[in-house]
Order: sequence, then C-alpha cells, then structure tokens
Amino acid sequence: MVKRAGYLQMFSLYALLAICLAATLLPFVWMLSTSFKDASEIYTKTPVFIPKAPTLQNYDQLFEKVDFIRNFINSIIVATGLTFLSLLINALAAYAFAKLNFAGREKIFSLLLLTMMVPGQVTMMPVFIILKSLGLLNSYLGLIIPGSANIFAIFMLRQFMRDIPGELIDAARIDGCGEFRVFFSIVLPLCKPVLVTLLIFNFMGAWNEFLWPLIIMIKEEKYTLPVALANLNGQFGTDWGILMAGSVVIVVPVIAVFLMAQKHYIQGITAGAVKE
Repeated sequence: MVKRAGYLQMFSLYALLAICLAATLLPFVWMLSTSFKDASEIYTKTPVFIPKAPTLQNYDQLFEKVDFIRNFINSIIVATGLTFLSLLINALAAYAFAKLNFAGREKIFSLLLLTMMVPGQVTMMPVFIILKSLGLLNSYLGLIIPGSANIFAIFMLRQFMRDIPGELIDAARIDGCGEFRVFFSIVLPLCKPVLVTLLIFNFMGAWNEFLWPLIIMIKEEKYTLPVALANLNGQFGTDWGILMAGSVVIVVPVIAVFLMAQKHYIQGITAGAVKE
C-alpha cells in the first residue's frame, strides 16, 4: 500500500511537471508555427496549430521590410559589449568588497544594496540628461555604459568570492603577485560557474531590452532588433506572420548561448547551496 502511494505521488509530480512544461513551451511553439503560416491561416476563426502549407514568405518579407542584418549586428554589438564590460566591472567591484580591507567597506556595500530597491525607471531621466551632456545619445556607448554596473551581480559575485580561501590569495601575494594578477589568475578562474550564470543573465537582458534603446537611439540604422520589430506594428493593423518570424530569429541566439553555457549555468545557480 505504501509502495502504491509512492508511485501515485511520483505520477502526480511528473504530471504536474508535464503540465508546467507544456504551458511554458506552448507560446514558443505557437510563435514558431505562426511564422510559417500564410495570412489565410493566421486570421482564420478556427486556430490552426500546424500550418497545412508551410511557407517562408514571412521570413522573406521580414528581410525586405526591416534592415534586419544591420539591426542584428547592432544587437550583437550592444549585447556582447554590455555583457563583457559588466562582468569585468562587477567582478572587480565584488573582489574589492570581498577580499580587500578598506575603511567603510561594509557601509558602502550596504548603501549599494539599498539602491536595488530603486526602480530603473526612476533613474532613466537623470541618466538620459548625463548621456546627452556627454554626447553619447544615438551611440553604442550610450546603451552599454549605463547598464555595465549591476548591484545584484556585484552581490552575487561577492558572496561567491568570500568562500575562496584567504590563505590562497595571501600565498599569491607573498609570491609577489599584485592585486590584478591575483584577480585575473586566481580569483576569476575559480568564479567561472557564477560568471557564466551572470553572462547568460546579462546577455539575455541586453538582447531583449526594448525601452532604453528606444529612448537612446534616434536613427533607424542604430536600432536594435526589439525596437526594429516594434516598428512593424502598423497604425491600422499588425502583420503577425512577419512579427513572429522576427521573434523566432531573435530567440535563436539566446537559446544558443544558454545551451552552450548550460553546464556552468547549473553549477552557478547552485553554488553555495551545499556546504561540506
């Protein structure tokens, strides 16, 4: 009887997981399906899940109506630039707060944590004014620099670095290594799992960002993919086939990055969960 109850509990758990998986994948499957439909199947009263006559017409029109290659390159430049600059700056800050002793360290870190409660929308206007005064509007640097410092990333890296034995760093200093040598040769390699986790978070955030590029970028040739696709929404209607085709192309790089870094990502999110 106990064994039967165990099987029933396991079956219920897997059934719940299957339902959650289906609910998660359904929007993506519908998006992919719609990108291969013609107008007659998209706007029919009865939803068509699998297109009867798959077509690449939506993808052809996507490259005709949007300077897709230029916008794709813009997104690549912004996402990769912001990701790697953010990892460098946040890792340096986390190392300082975790392993360097200086006056007011804990108080400064506490003040930084308080800024996490301030919504990003509150700081958009001051940051916009600063970038305008520096002449960085409609530039890649205007998109990359404001998002390069992230308090959550500093906090996450600091907590991970605090578990690195201080004796290891002291031994490197005794051998004549400077702080930058210690940071790049010892600390960063040990932080690889959490760095990969933050890499995925930062890349996805920068790649999918819509509001800030819409505010900063004035000329269409500097638009990133989300902003360029938003312009496909017409005044009197939306071509859902083209929009879904563009959405599929946008999702592919994010999925590719996640799959390549999946192993280290899992190690990163579980880091510190188990103590020996």
